[in-house]
Amino acid sequence: MNLVVVESPAKAKTINKYLGPDYTVLASYGHVRDLPSKDGSVLPDDDFAMSWEIDAKASKRLSEIAEVAKKSDRVILATDPDREGEAISWHVLEILTKKKVLKDTQVQRVTFNAITKNAVLEAMAAPRDLDMELVEAYLARRALDYLVGFNLSPVLWRKLPGARSAGRVQSVALRIVVDREMEIEKFKAQEYWSVEADLAADSPPFTTRLVKHEGKRVQRLDIGSEAMATAAREAINAGTFTIKAIEKKPVKRSPSPPFTTSTLQQEAARKLGFTAQRTMQAAQKLYEGVDDTGGLITYMRTDGLFVSPEGIAQARQVIGERFGPAYVPSEPRYYKTKAKNAQEAHEAIRPTNIARAPESLRLDSDLQRLYELIWKRMVASQMESARLDRTTVEVETADGQTGLRATGQVVAFDGFIAVYEEGRDDKPKDGADDEDDSTRLPTLKEGATAKVEAIRTEQHFTEPPPRYSEATLVKKLEELGIGRPSTYASILTTLRDREYVRSDKGRFYPEDKGRLVTAFLEQFFSKWVEYDFTAALETRLDEVSAGDLNWKVLLREFWTDFHAATSAAGELRTTAILDALNESLGAHIFPQKEDGADPRECPLCHQGQLSLKTSRFGAFIGCSRYPECKYTRPVAAPDAENGSAESGDRELGVDPQTNAPVSLKIGRFGPYVETTPPDADKPKRSSLPKGWSPASIDLDKALRLLALPREVGMHPEDGKPITAGLGRYGPFVQHAGTYANVSDIDEVFEVGLNRAVALLAEKRAGRPGGRGAAAAPLKDLGAHPETGEPIHVMAGRFGPYVKSGKINATLPKGTAPEDLTLEAALPLLAARAAAAPAKGKKAPAKKAAAPKKPAAKKAPAKKTATKKAAAAEE
Repeated sequence: MNLVVVESPAKAKTINKYLGPDYTVLASYGHVRDLPSKDGSVLPDDDFAMSWEIDAKASKRLSEIAEVAKKSDRVILATDPDREGEAISWHVLEILTKKKVLKDTQVQRVTFNAITKNAVLEAMAAPRDLDMELVEAYLARRALDYLVGFNLSPVLWRKLPGARSAGRVQSVALRIVVDREMEIEKFKAQEYWSVEADLAADSPPFTTRLVKHEGKRVQRLDIGSEAMATAAREAINAGTFTIKAIEKKPVKRSPSPPFTTSTLQQEAARKLGFTAQRTMQAAQKLYEGVDDTGGLITYMRTDGLFVSPEGIAQARQVIGERFGPAYVPSEPRYYKTKAKNAQEAHEAIRPTNIARAPESLRLDSDLQRLYELIWKRMVASQMESARLDRTTVEVETADGQTGLRATGQVVAFDGFIAVYEEGRDDKPKDGADDEDDSTRLPTLKEGATAKVEAIRTEQHFTEPPPRYSEATLVKKLEELGIGRPSTYASILTTLRDREYVRSDKGRFYPEDKGRLVTAFLEQFFSKWVEYDFTAALETRLDEVSAGDLNWKVLLREFWTDFHAATSAAGELRTTAILDALNESLGAHIFPQKEDGADPRECPLCHQGQLSLKTSRFGAFIGCSRYPECKYTRPVAAPDAENGSAESGDRELGVDPQTNAPVSLKIGRFGPYVETTPPDADKPKRSSLPKGWSPASIDLDKALRLLALPREVGMHPEDGKPITAGLGRYGPFVQHAGTYANVSDIDEVFEVGLNRAVALLAEKRAGRPGGRGAAAAPLKDLGAHPETGEPIHVMAGRFGPYVKSGKINATLPKGTAPEDLTLEAALPLLAARAAAAPAKGKKAPAKKAAAPKKPAAKKAPAKKTATKKAAAAEE
């Protein structure tokens, strides 16, 4: 009898089919134990002894594994082929040893890079022992993350209230985003002009650009004013031009290598609009296999570019069959990664069977699109180079004072381009990059006279460096050697979840909370947020995994300096910290005034100085003369567009139902809207939800907020009302004391009864709704022709419904979900959208009180609260 332990049940099911009746395959469901979230889990004074706690959900599964192990002759640990996989195997072995169920049982470790029958059987035939050097590298990494989180985070909480926590790698990633924002704020736009001319030389007109003026070479920024552009125009207009030279140059373009984890996340973000987390979730399912297909791709956490000979041979065969012999290079292509500290032994991400083309599969939308991307990239990586003919035409006046240039290229042989081209992160917006100019030029002859047909001058301004997208931030982390393939998705998710950054139109913007944390760390923990230090630490961890460094030596070296720094920061007075942050963030929170006045002068009393202050709700700006002067505002610099340039308060209008004025106010704890109906004893107020800036608030939005909570309908089970509102923890739906979060504030105004009942049912079942918790669609109908939003058929608690964006429409009785078409779904969505209340319409006034909040749990003692730290992450 043989017991095989893997991570996931899907993986267990597939492998069990390959191994036969002599094997029992059980899943651990990922990590089975971790360091408890309390002090003492890692003891530096006891040679970094670590105390592990078994996950409550894993106890039952471990008992089942132990029972089978007791009856088995052999236990085979078959978790993933990376550091985390080795750690899970080690944890399982440690637990089974403590349970004393391995008396005479042989324990072996196997790894396979793909879940296919051949790969699994080959791995079973070549078992090995646990790689304790990989395990020790995991232990060192886990201890470092714990020590940083549980020593640095309490300092943050005490000295910078409102901050969430800090992490060893996450804080460095946050600094990258903040540093880019500071670059953008300091950027000064430079004016420049482009000059183009359409010429004809016994040919159709072709476009040229100015490259020489008054005998001097013209670079992109050299024409810096309209006067200079006008002078260039006049010179072109007065000149007689001759085609001086025509250069035709053959150019080869080689394909990109197959995917690593980083490049897969980058390309999925560019081409599919996937977040890193969404990419990895889909890749995990493709790796484990869907239904009876087996594993569709090789292991998806890798930074190596190696492809097995079998994979290369498959790719070359597919290329020859589908595209012809001309597309198969004479020799296979081999790639070597340029990423720092890459594990070259790991295979790149590729289909397990390249002959299995994307169109032959029927997968869920995300899986289908990601598989197609991986398949195309792998096939293209082994194809012949593309060949292009690039032509450059130089045109000059007889005296050589004025010169124009035209460029163009023609694809002579498409090669790999027939399958795939890599996306670009930030394409130039002003046409300055002519390397990929695909303009076709007419047939021209050297020495021919060129006549000017038209001249165009256009003003431009240089642009600041772009904010990071998911793709470019992952690329930056990889370039710096920070983090590892398995950590990129969790790093980005952590930054969002802690509200240190926000994502708008696919770009990361640092929140003020994130800027404060970064400024604090740069002032008092500068060494530990330096890019080079963090990358060097990753290199040291790789030395541990290679057996070249003792893991406890690494921990001792790190802890000595880090402990001294946290102890010193703990002794700092809050006023000293705030003074340092005032200085560091001064340009951001106290911007210079146009009239040259002191930017820190209190706009209310004109005597005190503005400064950062803290409360249990976080940081804010206040007057130094408090309590005589009670001026406050949020940390963000005041925006004149918000209304009052001094306080941000402004009148929005009058409520048409009560004739009471409605105002936007900036309070100590942030902006809010307020109105006082004539018959009310006190004002009605509502804070602005996340994502709504004070500048965007008008009367319409304010009335919608003040109308909350709104009644969604009566629950079909007990007839009690379901309400939707905005609470301390965000937008929600509520019924009979149960609160369930909704995805965003817009859904509060639009959520229907069916969706609300489903969210509440998920919450009561222990599966809270919201981002990332949605069930898989029953059917993907494609994109909405007007909005571009995907349309899915979903399973609801009271029957199937069709969903697009935030519109949900119940299917008519008798309509089978699998039979619904896009044409049939569009009228249902249109009818539901028309029936929804208009966004600008104020909901009828209700006498019902706001929903009661659930009874608050007794707060823990203050000492315990300061000890608890956020879960460590990488």
